[in-house]
Amino acid sequence: MNPLSQRERLILTMSFFVSLLPALAFAGMTKEEVAIYENNRSMAEKGDSRAQSQLGFHYATGAGVTKDSAEAMKWFRRAAEKGHAAAQYNLGYGYSFGLGVERDETEGAKWYRKAAEQGNLNAQANLGVCYAFGKGVEKDEVEAVKWYRKAAERGDAPSQANLGSCYAAGEGVMKNMGEAVKWLRMAAEQGHARAQTSLGSCFNHGQGVAEDELEAVKWYRKAAEQGYAHAQYYLGFSFANGQGTAKSEIEAFAYYSLAATSLEEARSSLSLLKKTLTQDQISAGVKRTKELQAELDVKNASRNNGK
Repeated sequence: MNPLSQRERLILTMSFFVSLLPALAFAGMTKEEVAIYENNRSMAEKGDSRAQSQLGFHYATGAGVTKDSAEAMKWFRRAAEKGHAAAQYNLGYGYSFGLGVERDETEGAKWYRKAAEQGNLNAQANLGVCYAFGKGVEKDEVEAVKWYRKAAERGDAPSQANLGSCYAAGEGVMKNMGEAVKWLRMAAEQGHARAQTSLGSCFNHGQGVAEDELEAVKWYRKAAEQGYAHAQYYLGFSFANGQGTAKSEIEAFAYYSLAATSLEEARSSLSLLKKTLTQDQISAGVKRTKELQAELDVKNASRNNGK
C-alpha cells in the first residue's frame, strides 16, 4: 500500500479562470452584475487593460452577460498583450483546455510563463504542471520543481502537494522524505486530499516521520471524508487489519465499497473480504456503506456551501 506511487503523484486539476470581480458576480445575472459588466465594457473599449481582463471574466463565467468563451478569450488576449498578468494566465488556461479557442498547449504554456514571470500564483502552479508532464514544453522535472516551489512558498496547496511528491520520488530534486513530509503537511493542513493521503502513508510506513498508525488513520479519514478514493481504500485496509483503529470488517466493507467505484484494488479487496463474511455481515456492510455515503454527502455539501 504505497500512496506515493506514480499514479498518485503530481495529479493537479489546473486552476480555473481568475479575476478580481466582487463575490457577487458568482451569484447569477443580477442588476448589479449587469451594471458592473456595462461599466467594464465601457472602460475596456477605451483600452483599459484591467477592464478588458474583467470583461473577459464576465464572458467566461456569464456574470452580467451571456456566457461566451470565444468573446472571453478575445478580451483576455487584448489585456494579455498589454502585459496584464491575470489576463495572460486566463488566456493560457483557455489555450490549455480549448476554451473559446482551438486547444494549443504550447500557446498555453507560453502565456502561463508570461504571467508566472510577473508573479501570478496560478500561472506559476500551472507552469509547474506543464513542465512535469511535458504539456506545451519539453518535460523538465527540475523546472517543474522550480515553479512548484515558487507557488508553494506563497501558500498554494496543490503546489505544496506536488513539491512534496517530488521530494518523495526524487523527481527534479534529491529525494528527501523529511522535506516531502514538510510540504505534504502544509498542503494537508489546508485540506488538500491527495496530500492528506500521502501524509497518512508517510506516518503509516515511517517515511520521513516516526511511524504512527493512529496519525496515519487520522489523515486518511480527512481525505476519505472529501471523497478521495485512495484514502477510502487505505482507510478500509486499516479497518480490515486493525491498523491505527479498532478492527471492523463492516467499516472495511463500507470504505472499500466507496473506493471500489473507481479503484480496481478496492474492488479486489472487497471481493476477498466478502468471502470471509457471513450473509448477515455483508448485509450490515451494505447498510453501513449507504449510511457512510449519506454522511459524506452531507459533509461535502456543507463544505461546498462554505466556500
